[in-house]
Amino acid sequence: MKYKLKITPVDKWIIDPVNRFIGKSTSGGIVLFLSAVVALIFANSPLQHAYHHFWEHKISFGIGNNILLDKTLHHWINDGLMGVFFFVVGLELKREIIGGELSNPRKAILPIVAGLGGMIFPALIYLFFNQTGEAHSGWGIPMATDIAFALGVLFLLGKRVPTSLKVFLTVLAIADDLGAVLVIALFYTSDISFTSLLIGSSFLLLLILSNKLGVRNTIYYGILGVGGLWIAFLVSGVHATIAGVLAAFTIPANVKIDEIGFIEKMKNYLQKFKEADPNGVPTVTPEQLHILEDMRTLSKQAMTPLQRLEHGMHPFVTFVVMPIFALANAGVTLSAETAETGTSYVAIGVALGLLLGKFIGIVGTSTLFIKLKLAPLPDGMNFKHLIGVGFLASIGFTMSLFIANLAFTNPNYIHQAKIGILIASLIGGIIGFTFLYFSHHKSKLNPQKMN
Repeated sequence: MKYKLKITPVDKWIIDPVNRFIGKSTSGGIVLFLSAVVALIFANSPLQHAYHHFWEHKISFGIGNNILLDKTLHHWINDGLMGVFFFVVGLELKREIIGGELSNPRKAILPIVAGLGGMIFPALIYLFFNQTGEAHSGWGIPMATDIAFALGVLFLLGKRVPTSLKVFLTVLAIADDLGAVLVIALFYTSDISFTSLLIGSSFLLLLILSNKLGVRNTIYYGILGVGGLWIAFLVSGVHATIAGVLAAFTIPANVKIDEIGFIEKMKNYLQKFKEADPNGVPTVTPEQLHILEDMRTLSKQAMTPLQRLEHGMHPFVTFVVMPIFALANAGVTLSAETAETGTSYVAIGVALGLLLGKFIGIVGTSTLFIKLKLAPLPDGMNFKHLIGVGFLASIGFTMSLFIANLAFTNPNYIHQAKIGILIASLIGGIIGFTFLYFSHHKSKLNPQKMN
């Protein structure tokens, strides 16, 4: 039976193209890259002072004459918007642990230990160059991998790389994100207010209890998570982004109706809708409307709140939160002293930590586990793929910039760290992409040398 779907000019020229762009796996990385480029252009143009001054505008919240929160726009982005980013990271982590790649220990062990190695060696290399003083606290900067950028570069290679390689990098980056969250929670916190922390913990326990009691309303979790947990952590001294991860882990990850029940009930509703008398006008009848509402409710019951939230928030984080973060943090003003800045111990430690540390940690640790037969190399992957991933993981961008702002109070150190991050991310991305691109070409010419 043929049916006619009405396509409006708005659908044809705006909605459909935008949805196609958002649906592409490379789009997030492209938008993030363009945002970073725009930030660099502004920071090195005649508007550079206006650019830097813009992020220092104060935004305050309070009741009456009592100001409760008073922070710069830059801080609201790094503490507020990035809290949303970490919330989605937490949702992804929970999903992967429950039913994803992290749920199978045998499949997950290699990328997890690779991620661990890719955190330890960068920190050691950084500490080799910065052993004392405030610069010492920047050891966490080169530990992180920017999952959006790294996967964006990998997906640009299309079918030149196996799916198993994309899965490997995804799990590695997720394990890396979890490690970064723990590092932030344990080492990059200010003076702790135990009263605020106790209040935040109370909200966390309430969220956990709500999950156990079967509450599935995502708005309810949002109100308690933001209005209670996030604000309490924000003023406690423990970085507020940790609240995002903790709140995400309280979101229910179970369905209310199983697949068989969903199919049977949906068939029943479809039959009722088919038998309902149409009214011959564009609007549906009250009976049809009630059936459609029941179908929508049933569809929500067949989805976990966790996956529904992740699916709904992912575009916002990818195309709003991360680009704004890049605009606010990637603007490095290059000057006559840039060459000197780039050769500072902080910049060198960050750059070599990302480039060499990630490569040594990921490739070396993985090779050791494979040779000792403690973990298998994923099907379809070879050691050339592993080397390419080692370089792509040196793209630290978003997470590294974020940690740099937590690690230092001295603006010169922050500037030096940004130079090192940008250098390593650019070089690592180019080398990783080029190596994987030509490795595929050689593999096609010499199929017997694939492994």
